[in-house]
Amino acid sequence: MESVLNFLTQLAEFVMVCLQNWPWFLLGLASGFFLFRLLSAFLPVKPRQGWRIGLIFFLTIVSGQIIWLGDTNLLFTLLAFVPLLMLASKGDKVGRLAVTVIFFCLIMPVNAVLDTYYAPALAHFELDNVYYFTDKFIRPGVWGLLYLGTRKHLPEKPPQLSPRFWNLVLLLAAMPFSSLLAVVLLPLLQSDYIYSDFLLHGLIMNLGVAVLPFIFLTSLALLYAILVLEKHQRLEEADKLASLRESYYQGLRREERQVRTLRHDLRNHLTALRGLVELGEDERALQYMDQLADSPALRGGKRLCENDAANAVLSAKAEAMGRSGLTADFSVSLPKALPLAEVDLCALLGNAADNAMEAAERAEDKTVLLRCRAEKGLFMLRVENAYAGDLSPDLATTKADKSSHGFGLAGMREIAERLGGSLETRAGGGRFQLVVCLPLSL
Repeated sequence: MESVLNFLTQLAEFVMVCLQNWPWFLLGLASGFFLFRLLSAFLPVKPRQGWRIGLIFFLTIVSGQIIWLGDTNLLFTLLAFVPLLMLASKGDKVGRLAVTVIFFCLIMPVNAVLDTYYAPALAHFELDNVYYFTDKFIRPGVWGLLYLGTRKHLPEKPPQLSPRFWNLVLLLAAMPFSSLLAVVLLPLLQSDYIYSDFLLHGLIMNLGVAVLPFIFLTSLALLYAILVLEKHQRLEEADKLASLRESYYQGLRREERQVRTLRHDLRNHLTALRGLVELGEDERALQYMDQLADSPALRGGKRLCENDAANAVLSAKAEAMGRSGLTADFSVSLPKALPLAEVDLCALLGNAADNAMEAAERAEDKTVLLRCRAEKGLFMLRVENAYAGDLSPDLATTKADKSSHGFGLAGMREIAERLGGSLETRAGGGRFQLVVCLPLSL
């Protein structure tokens, strides 16, 4: 309780000093601004202006927070830092937590080095006033140089990684985070001896000198790793999309060859039909015409809508359903251009169809109903199918090759939430329905 009161007292004193010395506060506000610019490049901040202004002021306070080796301020700062950044942001929860932890590990080592090493060094030479003056410029200087030096390489919008990549980043961020907690809080375990035992005190101070810069650099490396992973993910998704398109266009070329073959043989077919009619073989002539009508070249193309990406996915899924003995009841009305990333569109359509097909294969009713359209600023998708037995809680695929098949309801819900839409499911009476609604910002 005493530690909490001390922390609140220091925080109140800091705010009072800022108000009494507003020129210095404006200089400190520069730290908050530069940190916010860095943070917002990786963390999707909520659009309301109040969150942005609040984060700038909060980061201003955090960047000036006193952090000593062996002080509990780090813990109390952490308890405020994580919840506030999570509340002020949107998107994947694991991703937001990973970025929050990385920025905490980026800011705290700078504070700890200045307060634990720079301030006592100047105080040793009775230069306290010099520290008070220069410290006000060093903190915004560090964050200003970092922002200006990396501005050209910062993403235009926060990276959007898959859940598996965000889990990896969070796991890697745990290493500098645990190192920071260890080096700052380790002296608390020896609080009765740390200042009386000169050797132990020197050992911990040397440890801090070695570890704190490493934590800072590791945090920067993790931010760079996020950008690399996003680039890798885009290439991976583009490759999958290209494969789907290639499959679609190969199907079109196959149908074109069948039409050319039928046209080439049409004279022979007509001759054969004429001969059967002249011989009075009306039944055989009808059978012959039925066989011609059942030819793939006469079934019509698989152009479901004007959107190429949607066609590439849904035509491939319709063909796969046909091979599995299912009936693909698809009705799609999508324009050629959509203000929706092709990767997200293909993920929603492909995985919804995969999950429906997988469930319908085990049910008596073999029909998969899919309705999709874009109108009045909304993208709407409805998929309905029968199922037998119990549904998987996350609707994840049961196939061995999970990288090539549906990634379950959680992945589709993440896309819907990220794009400001909704995903709803209904199950009962052996029927399952999936409804996705997304706003289209034209």
